[in-house]
Amino acid sequence: MTDNITSVGGGNRPDTGVSALKGRTGAGAPAETRGKTTIADGVVAKIAGMATREVPGIHSMGAGMARAFGAMRERVPGGGGGVTRGVKVEVGERQAAVDLDVVVEYGVSIVDVAGGVRTNVISALERMTGLEVVEVNIAVDDVHLPDEEEEAERDEGRVR
Repeated sequence: MTDNITSVGGGNRPDTGVSALKGRTGAGAPAETRGKTTIADGVVAKIAGMATREVPGIHSMGAGMARAFGAMRERVPGGGGGVTRGVKVEVGERQAAVDLDVVVEYGVSIVDVAGGVRTNVISALERMTGLEVVEVNIAVDDVHLPDEEEEAERDEGRVR
C-alpha cells in the first residue's frame, strides 16, 4: 500500500485528534492515492464501539456512572445511543490503541468474549481505516445477571 498515515493534530491546532492518509501525488500516481484522507479520533471510537457490540456475550459498555448516565440519556428523545460510551482511543501517525469498558452476560467465557472483541475490533478498524491496531485493552466492569433485567422491568411496570 502506498498510503502513509500521518497525524495532522498537535499543539493548539484546531485539527487535533485527526489522522490523515496521504497518498502519492502527480500524474503518474493512481487516482485513488492523489490527495489525503483525514480520520477523526471519534470515527475510530465509533467503529471500535460498534465492533465491540457485535460480539455475542457483550451486554453493554461503559463503567459504573457512565452506564447510569447513558441509560438516562437514551430515554430522552434525541439523547443518542452513546456508541462511544466505554471506548477510549489513541490515534497516532500509523497506529491506534483502544481501551474498552464492557459488561458481559452471565455464563459466558470472559476469555472467549474478550478474544472475540479483540479480533472484531482489530479487523474492523484495520479494514475501515488502514491504521495498525497495536492493542485493544478490555476492562470487564460487571457481569449482567438475568434477574437484574427482570427487576428493572418490574420497577418500570409499577408506574403507568
